[in-house]
Amino acid sequence: MQITVDPSSPVPPYEQVRARIAELARSGELPTGHRLPAVRALASDLGLAANTVARAYRELEADGVVETRGRHGTVIAAAGDAAHRRAAAAAAEYAGRARHLGLDHDEALAAAVTALRAAYGG
Repeated sequence: MQITVDPSSPVPPYEQVRARIAELARSGELPTGHRLPAVRALASDLGLAANTVARAYRELEADGVVETRGRHGTVIAAAGDAAHRRAAAAAAEYAGRARHLGLDHDEALAAAVTALRAAYGG
């Protein structure tokens, strides 16, 4: 697993680690079930504090990219399932809020499309 952290980058180190592991998982370089290094081991390899790597792992778990299995470590999760469930839940929450705010269907859809374009750069 090739991870490098650029200390001169404006992106915080935990985010660099999180983004790289997520990218490796998405590409299939890290397959489902692949065990990640222990927090302390990866932190030592990267010259980072253990809390920095722990934060990256927590955020990856919150995003559904990895699962923590206690003594069995942190592994790459089945990609689509958790991500799709969380996206569907977020979309349902947005729809409820938009309706509560009085937006009609087209207005809510336009706001969502604008937000997606901003997030995905296009």
